[in-house]
Amino acid sequence: MDVQLKRGLLDICVLSAIRDEDSYGYRIVKDMKPYVQISESTLYPILRRLEAAQLLTVCTAEHNGRLRKYYHITDLGLKRIEEFKVEWNEIIGIYNYIMREDAQHE
Repeated sequence: MDVQLKRGLLDICVLSAIRDEDSYGYRIVKDMKPYVQISESTLYPILRRLEAAQLLTVCTAEHNGRLRKYYHITDLGLKRIEEFKVEWNEIIGIYNYIMREDAQHE
């Protein structure tokens, strides 16, 4: 898969993982696991990039005596998910066109 495409898809997946409630790194990985394999070493650069783009915010809270970073999606992040849904419909159209061409050549 194209690296840039995969990168964009992972960004949306991470935003979707925190869409309904704030979350932290390990839990994000765990929540995504049934759908997308992602390691914590891949996740944290994504989280930093999304924060820099103001698609999420970070706050630190104590949990069991340790500090934990919680990630919260912003309105801009929610808007990005909605934009992705529209873009995905275009991608599906392109995929269907390509598959139609393959079917014609069989």
